[in-house]
Amino acid sequence: MSNGLQRFNHLQKDEASLALYATFAHHTWAAEVAAARPYTDLNALFAAAEQAWEGLDAAGWLEAFKAHPRIGERGGHSPAASEQEQSRVVQAAAETLAALAEENRLYEERFGFVFLIAAAGKTAEEILAELLRRMDSDRETELAQAADEHRKITRMRLQKMVET
Repeated sequence: MSNGLQRFNHLQKDEASLALYATFAHHTWAAEVAAARPYTDLNALFAAAEQAWEGLDAAGWLEAFKAHPRIGERGGHSPAASEQEQSRVVQAAAETLAALAEENRLYEERFGFVFLIAAAGKTAEEILAELLRRMDSDRETELAQAADEHRKITRMRLQKMVET
């Protein structure tokens, strides 16, 4: 067991919930995952996160989505993590960033929620291409895709949380 996971297991329940909320902005999810401690390893933490996700309905996912900034923007419930995950985006040409901003806006108009993608390691061009591809989806399909991307983001954040 890593030292970070050991520290996480020993946090007070409220502190553990707050740490989890920084990885996935849904209070019930964070409380459920915190209550399932202690975890023997990262896979056990991931399994608890998955189980708690299975209990979420569309409204729960949409609540969590609201905490994310648009790709290329700052802010959200975990700004340092978002900036690090999107670090390659800021290296893009101005016209690519402008196109990304416009397509983000159109995506939100179409689907009613922010475009989510596990951006770590992806260029702005790759993200823009994926955004454009997903614009052809229906809302139900896109909600499922966004939830899957959010799971990927959260798993990366959970791993970082217990490895530091």
